[in-house]
Amino acid sequence: MVGGSLFREHAAVRIVAGVICLALVATPRGAFASPEDDGWGGADLSVRLTASPKRAQPGQPLTYRAEVRNDGPGDAVLPLLTVRVPEQVVVVGVNVAECLPGAVAGQVVCSSPTDVLAGQTGGVTITGMVRSGARGPLRASATLSSEVVDDDETDNFSETLTEVDEGTDLAVRLSRARRAGRLVTVAAVVRNRGPRRVHDAGVLFDTGGARLMSARGARCDSHPAYVGCRLRTVGAGRRVSFMLAFVARARAPRAEATVYSLRLGDRRPANNTARFSLG
Repeated sequence: MVGGSLFREHAAVRIVAGVICLALVATPRGAFASPEDDGWGGADLSVRLTASPKRAQPGQPLTYRAEVRNDGPGDAVLPLLTVRVPEQVVVVGVNVAECLPGAVAGQVVCSSPTDVLAGQTGGVTITGMVRSGARGPLRASATLSSEVVDDDETDNFSETLTEVDEGTDLAVRLSRARRAGRLVTVAAVVRNRGPRRVHDAGVLFDTGGARLMSARGARCDSHPAYVGCRLRTVGAGRRVSFMLAFVARARAPRAEATVYSLRLGDRRPANNTARFSLG
């Protein structure tokens, strides 16, 4: 997706030597093959749809890849690829910016203004975000068609099922900051309401320019714009407490803390962030 152009222009896709090339067109045009045309004859098209990761996480990305091939012997006349992702996945990007949304939600349609020669391949990658309340399995499909006869249509359709992990429910709470001169201490509590144990919980602090002096109960690193803290394992139904000390500017900044897991999704993201004042 480039410059927010996704789904705003009518466009077409041409598959050439394994790379999808883009060509803008005003309106789709019909085309018909004749016996005098090069490559006249049936075209054996096929499509294969895969999803990554194999097990989706709530609130995290899920990528679909549709691989297209024309095994000939003839050229594929104006091929049309239609990918349908489940309602519980929100499409956020397509690597072919000119692909268009279909008539229903979650549908991506890629059409070509030119024929695809025998032996050529290509593909489309669709990136989606799994809704935090999603439950599996997530069913997605891809359908490929052309205006020429395909003697084997069994491989013109591909489907994939993706299970959704239970994930977890992390929450962060901050106590009122205490200030002595320019030194400010903040106590934080991270809770895991489960059901999964979290081995890689972290908290990211946007400190508004305040400088980290010390951390107790967590391993924290200071960066110019933020402070990142790695926590010990947080079991389901358990909590972890830690304390940070900052040197604040003369004017007390507003700060923000966000808890996250790199591996597990969060089913209730609304309680992942807490805000406070370093004053």
